[in-house]
Amino acid sequence: MEERKIETIYKVYGYDELTAEDRELVDAAKQMTGTSFAPYSKFHVGAAIRMDNGNIVLGSNQENAAFPSSLCAERTACFQASALYPGMPMRKIAIAAWTRLHQPEGTPHELCFQKKPISPCGSCRQALLEYEAAYGPIEVLLYGREGVAVLPSIASLLPLCFTTF
Repeated sequence: MEERKIETIYKVYGYDELTAEDRELVDAAKQMTGTSFAPYSKFHVGAAIRMDNGNIVLGSNQENAAFPSSLCAERTACFQASALYPGMPMRKIAIAAWTRLHQPEGTPHELCFQKKPISPCGSCRQALLEYEAAYGPIEVLLYGREGVAVLPSIASLLPLCFTTF
């Protein structure tokens, strides 16, 4: 028997410590939370992807009473990016989320964003990973009010991932 250890190394920046380009991407993800359709979970997620040409592609979660028909913000954004720019690498993705659940009445919108960064679900990680395997690393920026987690790639979010079928 051999024991192995999995570790994920990432950095946490204050919003003001991000580059102007990264703040723009995070702001786009935060803005996209306002377009989510989340009548069931009340959990509004936005994603923004910077393409290799510098353009930003946006997405937000879209829920449906037939839950498997719902789609996360990250997959909405990456599928749209691939449709708009087929074969073009995605270089960065920013993700932000908020909810008014468990918040006192009248809480300002900015304070409804999650304190800690949220990360993509397993389905979104796998979908993004396949674009990363095809076109190169996609840096990940996970927004939280208390800090922005920055990871070097989607693969760093998905230990023991597979990309060969």
